[in-house]
Parts: sequence; C-alpha cells; structure tokens
Amino acid sequence: MKIKRFVAPDMRQAMREVREEQGPEAVILSTRRMAEGIEVIAAIDYDEALVREAARHGAPVVPKAEAKAEPAPAPAPVAPAAAKPAIAPPELPPRRLHPVAPPAVAAEPAAVHPLMERTAHDTAQLRSELGDLRAMLELQLSSLAWNDMERRQPLRARILRELTRLGIEADVARTLVAELPEKINAEQARYLPLGMLSRSLAVSGRHLCDAERGVIALVGPTGVGKTTTIAKLAARAVMRHGAERVALVSTDHYRIGAAAQLEHYGRLLGVQVYPAYDARSLRKVLEMLQGRHTVLIDTAGMAGSDPRLAQQLEILADAGELRSCLVLAANAQTPSLEEAVLAYRALKPHACILTKLDEAPRLGGALSVLIRHRLSLDYVTDGQRVPEDIATADARVLVCRVAQSLKGEAPDDNVMAERFGRAVAEA
Repeated sequence: MKIKRFVAPDMRQAMREVREEQGPEAVILSTRRMAEGIEVIAAIDYDEALVREAARHGAPVVPKAEAKAEPAPAPAPVAPAAAKPAIAPPELPPRRLHPVAPPAVAAEPAAVHPLMERTAHDTAQLRSELGDLRAMLELQLSSLAWNDMERRQPLRARILRELTRLGIEADVARTLVAELPEKINAEQARYLPLGMLSRSLAVSGRHLCDAERGVIALVGPTGVGKTTTIAKLAARAVMRHGAERVALVSTDHYRIGAAAQLEHYGRLLGVQVYPAYDARSLRKVLEMLQGRHTVLIDTAGMAGSDPRLAQQLEILADAGELRSCLVLAANAQTPSLEEAVLAYRALKPHACILTKLDEAPRLGGALSVLIRHRLSLDYVTDGQRVPEDIATADARVLVCRVAQSLKGEAPDDNVMAERFGRAVAEA
C-alpha cells in the first residue's frame, strides 16, 4: 500500500492532484484543513480488510505470510512473502504506521460525504436548469404553433378563443372545434360557439311532472344540496299525487343532523320518512313501499377518497331496482366535479342534477364535465326555496346563462398558446 500526502489550496485542486499522480483507483484516507490549504492523505493498492484488522488490534499493518513467520509483536518487516525468515529488513518507523491505520475507517466518510453532497447538489441544479430550458422551449414552440394556426385558420382560432372565454376546458373546446365543417364564414364563427355548446350538452327532457315516478336515489359529494333537492322533488310529487303516495328514505347516518333535516321536510310535506342502515334494511323498506308512486332516497355525501364510499355504493347496488341521480354543485371547481363523476361512476347514474347555479360565477367548468362524460342533465336548481327553485334542464337556457355571466376581454395569446399550442403542434 503506497501512501502519499497532498496539500492544495482547495479540495478540488487536491483531488485533481491525487487523480493525476495515483490514478482513479486511489483511496482517500483522511482530509484536514490547514493554514496552507487542504491536506489529503491518499493511498493506492489499498487493502481495507487489512487496515481494519490492524486498527482493531492496535497492531501495524503486515502481510499475512510474514505475520505467521514472526510470532513477536514487533512491527513486521516489509518483504516479499517468499523471503527467508533469517534475513529481516529493518522495521518500519512507528511514526508512519500510527497516523495511517486508525484514520482509514474514521476519516474516510468525512472526506467522501462532502463530495457526494456537492455532486448531488450539482446534479439537482442541472436537472432544474434542464427542466426550465425544456419548459421555455415548449412555450416557444406552443406560441409558434398557435400563431401559425391564427394565420392559417383564423376563424377556428377565434372560436377556440371564445370557448376559452366562456370557461370551457381545453380538451372539450378542441373536440367541439374538430367537429366544425371545413368552410365557415365570419358570421358563423360569431354564433357557432354557443350553438355547439347547446348541441353537445345532453339533457333528458324529463319534465318535473314525470320526474318523481319510481325509486330515485340522489348521490354525490357532501354539501351539493341533495337533501334540499329531494325536498323540492318531494313537494312537486305531493302537489301532483298526494302525500300518501310519496315516501322519503334516509341512509345518511354519518352527517350530524342529516336525518333530522329530512324528517323536518317530511313533517312540512306530510310525508313519512324511513331510515335504512344497510343493504338489508334498505331492501325491506323498498319492498314495503312498492305501492308508492314516488320514493326518494337521501344518501350520505362522501368524497371520492372517503373509504366509506365503497360501502355506500355497495348498499345502493344491492338495494334492487332504483334510479341513481348524481347531484353536482355548479359552483364547485372543475377538478372537484371531475373527481365526483369518477367516484360515483360505478353506480352508472341515469342522469345528473346541477345545483347552486345562483352561487356559480362561471358555468363553463361544470358544462365541460357534463360534455366530457356525456352525462344527461335532468334538472337545475338556483336557490333554497322549496319547491320553487328547481326547473327542467334546458341546454339553450344554460348556454345563454353562461354567456351572460361572463364579463371582460378575451384571453390573450399567451393563454391560448399554453392551452392549445402544443395540441396544434402535435396535430
């Protein structure tokens, strides 16, 4: 094992000298900061097992063959294994052995750790810079693609800009524009966005007079207004068919006061409320209410990440013949609406009810979710009054409401390039 001491102004220069003189196989035994700079002790032909054994017993480092030939504890001679025992070379000076063997284990991590930390920091910085460079290039390419589209297809670009102003999601807007005829004029480009939205929004056309027939379970996240909507539907059914032909069922036993709220509506309407705690009790209740014209089931509001949601979906799936209706709040953010649709997709809802239109500053996100998942819209609600604030869904009315609720200028080119430039470039 050949050991050498290096002194340099900094660690980088010291490591360069070690690599140049001892090569890449050199092992750093210790480092120390001095007045002259950084001191590095390095070695080649490093035998880690030998050094560790010597450090553990406090003995000098000797070759194994010589250790057997010399039983005395004196330092072993540095000689080839085949040398005769009678001819012993002079002993190594003790002052060379003691500073080398003990630091081999203790000082090595202190020398390697800063280098590894610096390397990791440099790698992370390089990745960050590459990511920034990639984002900048993608933005420039998107801007070029969007500008090219505005030059070649100005009317289609105008429709995309108008749909963005209406709050329609980018993927839905691209799908709608892809269905346009090849040749359109300026007048068509002005009115087509509203017409395209109206045609793409599916509505059931089910009138409120016919809505309440059968067993209907309203499902959806918490706070979307399921219980109030049930009260509105029940009030309509009572006015048309009588209280004795209407029944309410509550399966919401998680939210405090949920059953009490439904019972309060039941007393006001003269309608009896039945509790159901599991699939078995729900089936029994529904069998008992087979002769009723309208049976409305109020369920617990749960987010898609709630572990109890699977249990509730299983209860409704095993309850028998019923129609599930997904309730969504128009004032919710688009990701929340998307999560709710995916969470309750296992029930295969027959239709959807859009609530809280009066609290929604923009309706484009809600309409985008309905169009994306091809959900049929039954009714909309826009207030707390029972039973007034509910109406049959009308696509044209909704689209006009979207257009009237928006104020301000159209989005600028940077927004349009970010939303559509990459898709245009890949097309």
